[in-house]
Amino acid sequence: MNIGSHSPKIEKRTSRKNKPIIDNNAPLIPKTNPKSDAGFDDSNGASFYGAVINLSTTIIGAGVMSLPATLKELGMVPGLLAIIFMALLTEKSIEFMIRFSRAGNLTSYGGLMGDAFGKYGTALVQICVIINNIGVLIVYMIIIGDVLSETSSGGDHHSGILEGWFGVHWWTGRTFVLLLTTLLVFAPLVSFKRIDSLRFTSALSVGLAVVFLVIAVGIAVVKIINGGIGMPRLFPIITDMTSFFKLFTVVPVLVTAYICHYNVHSIDNELEDSSQMHSVVRTALTLCSSVYIMTSFFGFLLFGEGTLDDVLANFDTDLGIPFGSVLNDIVRFSYAAHLMLVFPVVFYPLRINIDGLIFSKSRPLVLDNFRFASITIALIGVIYLGANFIPSIWDAFQFTGATVAVCVGFIFPAAITLRDRYNLVTKQDKILSVIMIVLAIFSSVVAIYSDAFA
Repeated sequence: MNIGSHSPKIEKRTSRKNKPIIDNNAPLIPKTNPKSDAGFDDSNGASFYGAVINLSTTIIGAGVMSLPATLKELGMVPGLLAIIFMALLTEKSIEFMIRFSRAGNLTSYGGLMGDAFGKYGTALVQICVIINNIGVLIVYMIIIGDVLSETSSGGDHHSGILEGWFGVHWWTGRTFVLLLTTLLVFAPLVSFKRIDSLRFTSALSVGLAVVFLVIAVGIAVVKIINGGIGMPRLFPIITDMTSFFKLFTVVPVLVTAYICHYNVHSIDNELEDSSQMHSVVRTALTLCSSVYIMTSFFGFLLFGEGTLDDVLANFDTDLGIPFGSVLNDIVRFSYAAHLMLVFPVVFYPLRINIDGLIFSKSRPLVLDNFRFASITIALIGVIYLGANFIPSIWDAFQFTGATVAVCVGFIFPAAITLRDRYNLVTKQDKILSVIMIVLAIFSSVVAIYSDAFA
């Protein structure tokens, strides 16, 4: 796959005029030299606030639903500190990516890895993004099944919206509900060949996520005022080495919650004033961290030790407030609908990267209807099967978060920094990069071992 020649040009760019841009709907790993692609006109550059919203939408997804469970494992204080620490680490890893992309005049993550490690680096980041996005989409579908049908992942049976309304029937069962959702919702939305066609559904998905957060926080506040919530556990319970190592199982969940690196270049490419990208990243991470902290804090506060891996599944009990059952259904349905509309946005780069990895020398995917349909159907089938056979979102996060997500989010950016092709790295950067890699590998190995042992 041709990622273009990358000469070591180091220049300060504050305008779109000096920045070669690939097409805004181009894949993560471009198939052609970026210089041959059409650039953006200055008047069409994205605004600062638009870039912040796009990056925030990339960050916030299904990961937020498992963050209250991380507080159950770590306790309130270490859990909230871990969320903040992960945000700071993410900001630094993205800063490394932007710095070397500027130096090499690079416009994609694949091009950045290819510049540092050759064609094998490009292929490696493609594979990791494919596995990560498949895992994320499986998590989306698991949550939708939990909400609409039922779940027993926490040991106890929790009814979904349809099972709660109509009782246990074959047509309220998880397999049928997910099949119906796939055929009626996912199939039409993933059939679009341009991601721009999804802009209206994406905007609606943001509104639905806000509805979920406002109602969830409101329920917790009302219960606090009524004295219906006890003091949450502030620190973890450690009785032996097994319980200590089990704390590391939260790391993949935290990593997955912040993975947005594969979309950083796309957003940067569309930004009118590229010097604002660092501010865009910091603003988006601050916004998302605030949402994560609120969701984790109030979710764990509401359900305590009964917090499930997917906190949405907790909203099937009597909350002890007026109209509690109605609010339960609104909370669950709003976020399930949010994930349904975000699903095709995550699916789009997945399909493009699969095609780029397997059919790198073929004609563009949008011009080959058979290949487009075949890849789409195959991926939807894999995701559907995964959602029906993987027990819970915690298990899915353990796999993707402890393997490919840590590579995309931390190991690759740190490795690019240590490679230092353009002599831009300080001693402190090298030390931080080594710490980042060691921490990522150690925590992932311990998380996989602890999860397998459990």
